[in-house]
Amino acid sequence: MLKVILARLKQKHRTMKYPAAPAPALPDRFRGRPKIDSAKCVEGCHACAEACPTGAIAVTNITRIDLGKCLFCTDCVNACPENAISYSNDYRLAVRKRDDLLVDQDKETLNLAAKLDSKLRSLFGRSLKLRQVSAGGCNACEADVNVLSTVGWDLSRFGIQIVASPRHADGLLITGPVTKNMELALKKTYDAVPEPKIVIAVGACAIAGGPYIGHDQVLGGADAVLPVDLYIPGCPPNPLTILDGLLRLLGRIQDRIG
Repeated sequence: MLKVILARLKQKHRTMKYPAAPAPALPDRFRGRPKIDSAKCVEGCHACAEACPTGAIAVTNITRIDLGKCLFCTDCVNACPENAISYSNDYRLAVRKRDDLLVDQDKETLNLAAKLDSKLRSLFGRSLKLRQVSAGGCNACEADVNVLSTVGWDLSRFGIQIVASPRHADGLLITGPVTKNMELALKKTYDAVPEPKIVIAVGACAIAGGPYIGHDQVLGGADAVLPVDLYIPGCPPNPLTILDGLLRLLGRIQDRIG
């Protein structure tokens, strides 16, 4: 026991100070919100849209990216002959409305997630219990949600915890594309959560179906089955993106436009 205590004293405090302090530095390979340089877009070019594996990019009179479908791969970047698409290091991606995940060359900012109304914040603002449901996920989003419970992040310091039973939960945190085999289980889990309750969709699969979009055995995201209160895009979203979205929902971070 003495050795354990000495080791902890040597390690000191290891939990990040975010959001009281700036976010920690992200690696160079991190892919945040995509950016479209309208000056480089060539009229009539559809190379990026044709390369996108999930149909996240639409080219009409403007080029638009649906972050709910985006896998944050580099297929569009590699396909664009003019290098008009790039990825920023902006991890702030969570929104309250599905339509707010649309980014185009004229509007590269997001209407970031607004806080819950005063009644729900009075209930959940200091203690939010979530039941995590993997509705057919590959375990990537699930793993990054789990990271938030480690000592470096310590999600519980915000009063947010993942619980084992929906009857002990205030809402659901859903990952995966919602397969037909999971539809009934997801509905029953939702019904078991007492009112009032919230639903959070984490990752491209839970928002729109991800790489399985259009497959006849998936329903194309959580909002095909349940009302969703918070969308956190990514494949998978970085733990910092997930944490940022949760804190915005609880009113711990107030800036709306990113």
